[in-house]
Amino acid sequence: MNAFFTLLVRNRNYRYTWIGQVVSEIGDHFNNIAVFSLAVAATRSGMVVSGVMLSRAIPAMLIGPAAGVVLDRLNRKQVMIASDLVRGVVALGFILAIGRGGSWLLYSLSALLMAASPFFTAGRSAILPTIATAEELHTANSLTQTTGWTTLTIGTFLAGATVMGFGYRWAFVGNALSFLISAFCISRLHLPGDGFRPPRRALNEAEMVRPWHEYKEGLRYMRGVPLVMGLLLINVGWASGGGAAQILFTVFGEIVFNRGAAGLGTIWGFAGLGLLTGGTLGYWIGRHLSFTNYKRSVVACYIVHGGAYVLFSQSGFHWALFFIALSRAGVGVSSVLNMSQLLRIVPDGLRGRVFATMDSVTWSVMLVSMTLAGIASDYWNPRTIGAIAGVLSSSTALFWGWAHFTGRLPEPERLGVDPEEIDVHPEPAA
Repeated sequence: MNAFFTLLVRNRNYRYTWIGQVVSEIGDHFNNIAVFSLAVAATRSGMVVSGVMLSRAIPAMLIGPAAGVVLDRLNRKQVMIASDLVRGVVALGFILAIGRGGSWLLYSLSALLMAASPFFTAGRSAILPTIATAEELHTANSLTQTTGWTTLTIGTFLAGATVMGFGYRWAFVGNALSFLISAFCISRLHLPGDGFRPPRRALNEAEMVRPWHEYKEGLRYMRGVPLVMGLLLINVGWASGGGAAQILFTVFGEIVFNRGAAGLGTIWGFAGLGLLTGGTLGYWIGRHLSFTNYKRSVVACYIVHGGAYVLFSQSGFHWALFFIALSRAGVGVSSVLNMSQLLRIVPDGLRGRVFATMDSVTWSVMLVSMTLAGIASDYWNPRTIGAIAGVLSSSTALFWGWAHFTGRLPEPERLGVDPEEIDVHPEPAA
């Protein structure tokens, strides 16, 4: 852990990014627990949870391509700040949904919140190789992801207890404040000149009015690099069962285990513990793995992930907590290893489009998975749906293993981190 501490002490830009991440993500989990608990408590139906998730997935899917183009055209720092400010206002609006019988406010506000999110999430990934040196990049990526899973653990435990003890209003107020703090932290980032605007060729008139041409450039790049395409398809395989899992967490906490918001928060919290453990393991082994062993590790990760999720779906409450942690540990290891590969090979001028496309495709597949799970939850036993979701997620291991052993995933040239483009400056004098 000394490498994490050293990175935070020495790298001012990353330190501010990290602080903003901690605060805003804890606030996000307060919002998630409060919204899902409010929806299920009012209706006792998994279909309502599916409706909320779909209202979040559809905007994220549709806005992602536009967000990628914007992030590769404009100052990424300014785009991220604007995203935080918009989300802060929307987060306060959830207070209006408390005590109302209908779900339309939860749907509409969730849609607005997620419409603004890709501009921040893809932006944060895109600037990481710019604010970290080549030597710091694996550590920065690992710390960013393990921090996300730590805040998932802490935020969901706290959110479940807070909603049960103090009500929904405080959860939504806290979420709004977290976005404001994040915006302040991002505003403190500094690079010389126009450091947060990606280098690119001049746009002609057709490209200015038809940004779809730029987006297709990103798609052509992804199709042309087998590893990037393979990582995109990993997201497809995971999301085929992962979307259903988002619905089932709430259904299991509220209905199967009958433990209310606290039970939902506990399940999410143990999922976060698993991701944190897996992310830490991914950091340590990622420093020593050859490219071939990296690809083999991904196969093992998704076998563990899917198999453990099947066991989660069939267990009593306490064993379910263990198996969900084990399932997410597999995801955590794979996620750190995969993201490190992407950050090293994707050129700066394409990062916004690549990361936004990854997010959009993931949300698209999750949308289908969530819809089917929500519909099925009104007719089938949730444990059966959970077993199917686990098997679908394990399909990633089959695809990736086949691609690796047939030579379809050669090691690409590393273009993502050019030492000449990275200049991390010390904190300027006050």
